[in-house]
Amino acid sequence: MSSRIAFLKGHGTENDFVIVPDPDNVIDLPAATVAALCDRRAGIGGDGLLHVVRSAAHPEARALADRAEWFMDYRNGDGSIVEMCGNGVRVFARYLQHAGLVTEGDLAVATRGGVKTVHIAKAAADGGPAAGDVTVGMGKAVLPDGDVTVTVGERSWPARNVNMGNPHAVAFVDDLAHAGDLYAPPPFHPASAYPHGVNVEFVTDRGPGHVAMRVHERGVGETRSCGTGACAVAVAAARRDGADPAVTGTPATYTVDVPGGRLLITERPDGEIEMTGPAVIVAEGEIDAEWLENAVG
Repeated sequence: MSSRIAFLKGHGTENDFVIVPDPDNVIDLPAATVAALCDRRAGIGGDGLLHVVRSAAHPEARALADRAEWFMDYRNGDGSIVEMCGNGVRVFARYLQHAGLVTEGDLAVATRGGVKTVHIAKAAADGGPAAGDVTVGMGKAVLPDGDVTVTVGERSWPARNVNMGNPHAVAFVDDLAHAGDLYAPPPFHPASAYPHGVNVEFVTDRGPGHVAMRVHERGVGETRSCGTGACAVAVAAARRDGADPAVTGTPATYTVDVPGGRLLITERPDGEIEMTGPAVIVAEGEIDAEWLENAVG
């Protein structure tokens, strides 16, 4: 390992990430290293880590290299490997643009949840709040059969099982405060519904086509935002509201407020889901390899 490793810090609706550019996949990033980098007091701090690798250089993505040049090797803040992260894909695309590796317009990003289509919008001439937003094609939701229940303290709610390449349990509640502190994973039943854990979203209504959510991300705790979670919430809300696009033939669009901002989610009649929101690079620098070795050791 070289004496210094380049990194950047970015966020999408305050879901924040350490970004490690490594086109040739030469940097070793075991779970302990990722956890040290994402530590908010002793490290750089982040909900997760975006390892930027060319698809052809990574064994898990080589088969996708003809469809997407870049692979988002995503890790949770505890170092665990995850299939997908919606906010992470937007920040990943923003990094590629920041580094001059792509320009405004369309690109494809390989993930463990498949190849995602991304569109980087041009900055608005008036510098408006939607300037340069990033839209990600999130694929189709899968809604497994079976009843699921989530519990916080003495309260329990039925939850909609939605898979967006990673698992979600969406519960509609009267008050977001009922979700508690979300430090620990909310218990769910049956255990067989999510053998590898689950992201749990608690949702309230703000108006027609407008909801607000809090989320416990598995391996992280409560985060300020979750892109795949916002998509799962929009799908669950559409089904609850009788607005299934496959049935109505009309796209269903929901504004989803998260603690860190706002996302716009659209599900089309063919089932494809698009998520639009901001992505920001806030800093860049170098990691001292000696510090990292001591932090992990």
